[in-house]
Amino acid sequence: MPFSFFSGELPGLIIIEPRVFPDDRGFFLETFKESDFTPAGISGPFVQDNHSRSSRGVLRGLHFQKEPHAQGKLVRVSRGVAWDVAVDLRNSSPAYGKWTALELSEDNQRMVYIPPGFAHGFLALEDDTELQYKCTAEYKGDADAGVRWDDPDIAIDWPFTDVIVSEKDMSLPYLKDLA
Repeated sequence: MPFSFFSGELPGLIIIEPRVFPDDRGFFLETFKESDFTPAGISGPFVQDNHSRSSRGVLRGLHFQKEPHAQGKLVRVSRGVAWDVAVDLRNSSPAYGKWTALELSEDNQRMVYIPPGFAHGFLALEDDTELQYKCTAEYKGDADAGVRWDDPDIAIDWPFTDVIVSEKDMSLPYLKDLA
């Protein structure tokens, strides 16, 4: 099997380590294989792929889509290093409002599956960090939502807080104000 799957700190979150085949030309790895991912609890269908590039210090998030358009995300970094964060927003979850993070990089090739019902964000730790993710639902503007990256009730321990955040993300509500 070209993948190893590990349970994350929050229920439903899965960390994936692909098998990398390096040689003198570079490397090869598979980034998704339905026949391996489905038995591990990661099922699509994946219907949209996204790709972003960020400078060091850019923080994007914390984003999610409201039901019935909630998205599961399969996230990886193909260039650079990102500190990737997921926050459990499922009202029925014992981990509601809890967060977890892991470093994703072009060197460690780790991926993470974030199920629907989580907010997602990341901080670029290097210039030109490229993050790619597959989504289980298409983007819908009227379902677009988020929560503040610096919400004191969530209390994410970001690697640094001198960050670049969009005006949109700075105007997101706090967890206690989500409707």
